[in-house]
Amino acid sequence: QVQLVESGGGSVQAGGSLRLSCAASGYSTSNYAMAWFRQGPGKEREAVGVIYTSGTTSYADSVKGRFTISRDNANTTTYLQMRNLKPEDTAMYYCAAGIFGSAWYSASSYQHWGQGTQVTVSS
Repeated sequence: QVQLVESGGGSVQAGGSLRLSCAASGYSTSNYAMAWFRQGPGKEREAVGVIYTSGTTSYADSVKGRFTISRDNANTTTYLQMRNLKPEDTAMYYCAAGIFGSAWYSASSYQHWGQGTQVTVSS
């Protein structure tokens, strides 16, 4: 069983950068794809990106080129490096671990979820 805890959220000006961390405990995440989701105020949860067990990444079009997902060498922490932040990036950000096929963007593909960390981007 994987337990996930997000951290690193906060307030930042538009155009700034922020790095979120997702720390895993209870089990190694080496066998899991690790994804980031977010949910803005009054909006549905949406996929941000994923890093597969192979190290390959995929991103939503809205963040491609600005956000980068990575893992540490021990597979204990997953990162979301966010650059050129925009007000529309304001949301609660969640990390998730899962075993799935090609539908990385589906929340149902993930079995373990963190509690979320808030990111607020001011204009």
